[in-house]
Amino acid sequence: MRIRSCLIPLTAIVTVAFVTVPFVTEVSAQAMIREQKVISSAGARAMVDACSAWAERNHLILAMSVLDWAGNLVESHAMEGAAANAIDTALLKAKSALRWRRATSETNKIVRSGENLAPTFMHDFPQPGALPIIVDGEMIGAMGVSSGDGEKCAQAAIDAVFKKQKASTAP
Repeated sequence: MRIRSCLIPLTAIVTVAFVTVPFVTEVSAQAMIREQKVISSAGARAMVDACSAWAERNHLILAMSVLDWAGNLVESHAMEGAAANAIDTALLKAKSALRWRRATSETNKIVRSGENLAPTFMHDFPQPGALPIIVDGEMIGAMGVSSGDGEKCAQAAIDAVFKKQKASTAP
């Protein structure tokens, strides 16, 4: 009697499992793939060149780092005369912009107001100077610049590289 009462629920579970397996497998195969835009090394280099040109026009000496969407360093550059810590600063800023998906100046305001202190204990560097790189609503990376005006430089680079690209592909 006891065995029979256990077999009924077990039979129901096995039946449900076999009936739902083909459906789950079919849906999962389609759901397991997504397309991800990735910044190329040529795109990152073009951004560094555009930021360097902006810095020269504004009489600044900077260092820049460009990360892809996964946080991998794609391009890094220090202008002649940049401080010894400038590359590290640019890289840390880029990592913070990537992790928090926002300008590091915004993250800095959040930390300073006490609204969210997580960036400080997560070893981020929420200092102004980095932006996420967003193309067609998708974050493809981040650019960090060693200066307090770095966000202006990064925005000039994003505009020069990605708005130029859109203009050339428009009908």
